[in-house]
Amino acid sequence: MQIEHNHFQYEVAPRQSANPVHTWRNWLIGKPLATAEAPHQTIGKAIGLAVFSSDALSSTAYSTQEMLIILAAAGAGAFHYSITLMIGILVLLFILIVSYEQTIHAYPGGGGAYIVARDNLGELPAQTAGAALLTDYILTVAVSVSSGVAQIVSAYPGVYPYRVWIAVGMVVFIMVINLRGVKESGFTFAIPTYFFIVMMYATVLFGLLRMLTGTLGVVQDPPPMEMLHALQPVSFFLILRAFSSGTSALTGVEAISNGITAFKEPRSKNAGATLVWMAAILGSLLLGITILANHIAAVPSEQETLISQLGRTVFDGRGVLYMGTILSTTVILVMAANTAFADFPRLSALHAGDGFLPRQLTFRGSRLVFSHGIMALSVIASLLIIVFQASVTRLIPLYAIGVFLSFTLSQTGMARRWWKVGHLQPGVEVKEPGSTLRYEKGWQVKMVINSIGAVCTFVVMIVFAVTKFHDGAYIVVILTPVLVSIFFAIHHHYKSLARQLSLDTPCSYNPLRRHRVIMPISGVHRGTLEALRYARTLSDDITAVHVSIDPEETERVQYKWEKRGEGIRLVVLNSPYRMFIEPLLEYIDMVVAACKNNEVVTILVPQFVPRHWWTAFLHARTADTLRKALLNHENIVITEVPYQVR
Repeated sequence: MQIEHNHFQYEVAPRQSANPVHTWRNWLIGKPLATAEAPHQTIGKAIGLAVFSSDALSSTAYSTQEMLIILAAAGAGAFHYSITLMIGILVLLFILIVSYEQTIHAYPGGGGAYIVARDNLGELPAQTAGAALLTDYILTVAVSVSSGVAQIVSAYPGVYPYRVWIAVGMVVFIMVINLRGVKESGFTFAIPTYFFIVMMYATVLFGLLRMLTGTLGVVQDPPPMEMLHALQPVSFFLILRAFSSGTSALTGVEAISNGITAFKEPRSKNAGATLVWMAAILGSLLLGITILANHIAAVPSEQETLISQLGRTVFDGRGVLYMGTILSTTVILVMAANTAFADFPRLSALHAGDGFLPRQLTFRGSRLVFSHGIMALSVIASLLIIVFQASVTRLIPLYAIGVFLSFTLSQTGMARRWWKVGHLQPGVEVKEPGSTLRYEKGWQVKMVINSIGAVCTFVVMIVFAVTKFHDGAYIVVILTPVLVSIFFAIHHHYKSLARQLSLDTPCSYNPLRRHRVIMPISGVHRGTLEALRYARTLSDDITAVHVSIDPEETERVQYKWEKRGEGIRLVVLNSPYRMFIEPLLEYIDMVVAACKNNEVVTILVPQFVPRHWWTAFLHARTADTLRKALLNHENIVITEVPYQVR
């Protein structure tokens, strides 16, 4: 069918329904989804809690323990400070929840700290926030999976030597589930998430009941205490270090604001409700676990986790309820990585869409997920687990600095947004890339809330960076500006390329009047003659080139070419050192040097295609080799002429 418009004719192909081919990928991650199915892949509040809150909820399994490990430097008598520190952390949690609830409604398109900083603070703060969050998501996977494996080791000490490879295997498993799509991965992870919530509430509530009735004792046969440093007195610096370790419980709070687009309509309302649910569950469990840990005199140790000690003390041994607690904690810690798998690909796609990361990260896979981002996250997190030997204590110092930096930039950006809103005239709208600004009553209160949040998170970030610097935090402090520099280098490349490719840029074109065709041949066969016939459609200036390694073979080639070569000249290049590519490249360089400005050299390579894919490894890929060698040469075109062998 032809359509004529403005004196041009367009050929419109008839509409076809292409069915996806069944492959092993379909069996592993599911059949491909059409683009039109994207709206049906969104999730509700219940599934959203499982997908985006598992990271924050899982921190209840290790945040109190990490505080106690630091306080252990002052002896067990300092453990009671953990309750006061936890109350301070919960106050900070409340401030963050109020702040991010505002962000969710102000930026319904998602993106969290990155979009807020981009629209209100500029590109440098935005890329800094993005780099910090991307780093944090990678560490989230490494820390949560390593902590999950630590729970397994607590119940089955015999698997301790295999903990690293168990952790890597779990990362691969989560990757595959996420490649199957947001909706399917959400349903998969919902069951273990709610199982964890039920078991932890059962443990905490039953433990508090026994504590109030005076029947809850202390830990029997506690493990040896984890001592990172020599015994020292309680100091302000020690308290700050313990507080900074405990604030790891707040990582993941921003996840819902980054993934608003995954929720069903009304997106902002559903995401905001899920955020409040998550905060209520997280805060109550953190406080309950910390109070019980002090009462039972739990000991921080990598040989047995605090949750394991709490479970066997509350339930009087390692019975069914204890095993249920350990199992649910292990699963939620592993599943906590799913929050990073849900947000890392989305955030990296936003960066890539703005030209600060490779464009491939914006492509959706067959299941409508950003599959390149999912796989990149899996590889980097697995490498971290291997390097740090799946040790939570060694990974924690790297953790949380990035997320608190993003918290600070997000809250600062929101405060500036409310300032801009307050200076608009009623009825006036200003469209920004991430949201629409319009005057709102009460903007002063909102600006104050976000300003307080910015100050608090900035202070925590500084405390964390200073107190954890020598323990490994310096890696993140150095890595963040390095990543930002890489982002801007990528952006510079894309902008430079866009300028050179732009049709608006004046440029001169040399009229193409002549082709020179060079056709390398190893022998004279049907594939060679098929390529020769194609070469005749391009030019009359055709040269067949044979690299002579075996004189007898060369004689046979010359004899056959005289009979079948249709009068086309044959150049024989002697190669006394039995090299094929090097003599051919020298000859091509010589021809190119003799060409005029309006001439193009086409390298035409005959290539026969075997019937079976596995036999392709048995044959040389001359065209691929030449393409790599001549890619940066001007006025050279490499064309492969396939000949299918049945």
